[in-house]
Amino acid sequence: MAVDYEKAGVSLEAGYDVVRRIKKHVASTNRPGVMGNIGAFGGMFDLASLGVKEPILVSGTDGVGTKLKLAFAMDKHDTIGIDAVAMCVNDVLAQGAEPLFFLDYVALGHNIPEKVEAIVAGVAEGCRQAGCALIGGETAEMPGMYEDGEYDIAGYTTGVVEKSKLIDGTKVKVGDVLVGIASSGVHSNGFSLVRKVFSDANLDIHAAYDELDGKILGEVALTPTRIYVQQVLDVIRNCDVHGVAHITGGGFDENIPRILQEGQGIHVEEGTWEILPIFRLLEKYGKIDHREMFNIFNMGVGMVLAMDESEAQKAIDILAKHGDKASVIGKVTDKPGVDIKLL
Repeated sequence: MAVDYEKAGVSLEAGYDVVRRIKKHVASTNRPGVMGNIGAFGGMFDLASLGVKEPILVSGTDGVGTKLKLAFAMDKHDTIGIDAVAMCVNDVLAQGAEPLFFLDYVALGHNIPEKVEAIVAGVAEGCRQAGCALIGGETAEMPGMYEDGEYDIAGYTTGVVEKSKLIDGTKVKVGDVLVGIASSGVHSNGFSLVRKVFSDANLDIHAAYDELDGKILGEVALTPTRIYVQQVLDVIRNCDVHGVAHITGGGFDENIPRILQEGQGIHVEEGTWEILPIFRLLEKYGKIDHREMFNIFNMGVGMVLAMDESEAQKAIDILAKHGDKASVIGKVTDKPGVDIKLL
C-alpha cells in the first residue's frame, strides 16, 4: 500500500477496486472490432473488420454539464453515464456515423468504488443502447479539486460512415420536411437555467408536482438523454435523409440551422408534437417567454431529420417500430432564419 499517497488523500486500493467492479460492465458492451481488454494503456479497435470501403471517421466529445448538480442533490448516479454517452453518440450520428467505441473520464475528489461503479454502469448502459463498445477510460482521484461527494464526467466517441453516405447537409433543399423525434425530457442542456428556476421558485426536487402528473421533480429532471443511434441508422438505411440535427444547447434556433445551406431557413409549427410537462413547468415557474423556450431547450424534440416529403411517413413508421414518437414538425424554406408559428 502506498502509505504516503493515502495520506495525501488518494487511495490506490480504491482505484484497484473500481477496476475490478467495472470489468463486467465494460465486457457487456463488447462488439465486433474490439481488440484487447480493459487495463491496457490504450483502447484498440480493428477498423478493417467492418468492411467499410471508404471509411470516414467522425468523432465527438462532451460532458453532462450542471445536470450533475441535480444528481448530487438526489444522490442518484446510475443514469448520468447514459447522458455522457448520449451527448457524444447523438452528435456523430448527425453525420450518419455509427458509433464504434467510447471512452469515459470520471474525476472526483475521493474515490468511492460503489459510486464510480454506478456511474460506469450508466456509461455501459448507454453504450449498449448505442451499440458501441466501452474500450477504455480514466478515473482520476484529485483531493481538493471537488467538493465532498461531487465529481465530473466527460466522454469521447468515434464513429464510422461510408464516404458516399456521409450526411453533411449539402443535400438539404427548400421544401424538405423536418421530422422531429421525441425527446425523453430536458436531456443534458440548459441545466444552469433549470437549477436557477428550481431555486428561485423554491421548488423541492424531492417533491411530486401536479404539473408533472404527480411525478418527483428531481427524478423527471434527471431522466436520461434519449439515445437515437439504432433507430436513426435504420431510417438512414431505408430513407434518403438529407440532414440530421441533434437538438442540444441553443434549442431549435441554434441547432436546426446547422444543417441548412446558404439562403435557407426553417418554418416550424408548434402543436405538431407534444411539449413535455417539464417544459411547461419551467416556463411557468421561471416566467420565461414562450418563444424564448425554443431558443434554450429541446421542447420535446431531441433529433430532427430533413428529407423529401415523400419519405417522411416511411421514416416515421420505422421510428415507431423502435418505440419513438415522431412527426413532421416543419419544413425548409427560402427565408433565412427560424420561424416558429406559436399556438
